[in-house]
Parts: sequence; C-alpha cells; structure tokens
Amino acid sequence: MPDLAFFQELSAAARAVTLGAAVPVAENKAGEGAFDPVTHLDRAAEQALRAAIERRFPSDGIEGEEFGLTRADAKRRWSLDPIDGTRALICGLPSWTTLVALLDGSKALAGMIDAPVLDELALGLEGRSLLISSAGIRPLQVSSCSVLGEARLATTDPFLFDEQQAIAFDRVRRAAPVTRYGLDALAYARLAAGSLDLVIESGLKPHDYNALVPVVRGAGGVIGNWQGGADLSGGDVIAAATPALFEEALKLLRN
Repeated sequence: MPDLAFFQELSAAARAVTLGAAVPVAENKAGEGAFDPVTHLDRAAEQALRAAIERRFPSDGIEGEEFGLTRADAKRRWSLDPIDGTRALICGLPSWTTLVALLDGSKALAGMIDAPVLDELALGLEGRSLLISSAGIRPLQVSSCSVLGEARLATTDPFLFDEQQAIAFDRVRRAAPVTRYGLDALAYARLAAGSLDLVIESGLKPHDYNALVPVVRGAGGVIGNWQGGADLSGGDVIAAATPALFEEALKLLRN
C-alpha cells in the first residue's frame, strides 16, 4: 500500500511541471458547440504522475483523463486528473488542483487533492485525512454544521446543471446563507478542512470524484449521490460535513 511519502512524491512530480509555469493557452477537446479546455500542462503533469507510479507499482493499472487506461485487467488502479480546474488555470487563478486516487476494484483506498499554488495537499489515507503544507502536517476535520440555514455551500458553476438540476440546486442555495462558486475539487478539500460545509455538483466523471471520497470521508464527512446512495457513477455528488446536513440538502434536491 502506498504511504504518505509516496503521495508526497506524486505531488512533487506534478508540481515540478505545473508550479510556476506561465499561464498556458488552452485547446478545446470538446469539439464544436462546447468547451472542454486542455493544455500542455495537463498532459505533461499526467505523464509525470504516470512515470512515478510505473517506477514504484509497475503492475497497477493507471487511468488518466488525458491518456486513458493502461493495464485494464489490473485489480488495483490509479485514477488521475492532472489538472482539475483547467478553466481556473488558464485564467491565472490559484484554485486548480491535481487529483490522484488509488482504487481496489471500485473502492477508493486513498486519494489526494493537491493545490500547488496554495501549497496545500489534502490526503485521505487509511481512514483519516491530513493536510500537508510547508507549515507541517495536521489532521483534517469537517465542521459540526448540521443545519442548512447555517451552512457554507459551494458548487463550481451553476450553469453546469441541467434545467431541473438548476431548479433543485436553487432550493438549497436559497436556504443557505453563503454560497461560493468556482472552486472545482478544492471545495471538497475545504469541506474536509472545515471551512465549507456543503458541496453539490453534477456531471462529474470518475477522474473528478475518485480522489474526493477518501479525503471527505477520512475527515469525518459524508459524500454520496443525489438519491442518497454511495454510487457516484452517475456524476451527481453531494458532500456534507454531517449526516444531518446531507439529509436536509437531499430533501430539498428531491422536492
């Protein structure tokens, strides 16, 4: 099983490519009528992560956003999103992250949300979550917020919801006193750290959510789908500091 030091090695490998680089020009990999940006830094960071994993765990599978799946028959597999928040990256904003998860079958064993510009590596490993930075290592713990009327809510972009999802999310938004946008995966690290209480999103892919699960749960939080289950493969995700807050948000989404 990879240890804390290996995840720090992965963080360093990706940061060596991305940190301090000039704001890159994006290509659109979505085709006409949509926009899904990718840059040379996305590709280079994934290559660096793959190389580090191959050296240490050559029999593991690797599935990355940019270069697909290697060793599809491997039981243990690494999930890579080299830059989650490429839109933030190309705007020169500091909120983009690098996501890495280790899975055994469909179960996420470990995950990291690394924010290089902020020097914050949130790691979920062996049932606990840690924040690693130049200030040292400290445990992550979600807040005790259990009431939506006191919650700090986040979603990346309300315009990514479809029409019915937007209506449902707005019911939650109107009940929460604070809503923040544009954080991508960083919102889940902030939830694990206790400075956000609730994150609601839709349309996530496995490389978007695999790393989030161990970080949120290791900090004592709850993460599931819009129906209240644990299966995130539909891409609709709710993460909350407490079960009571999760259930209150869920009721409004379902209403």
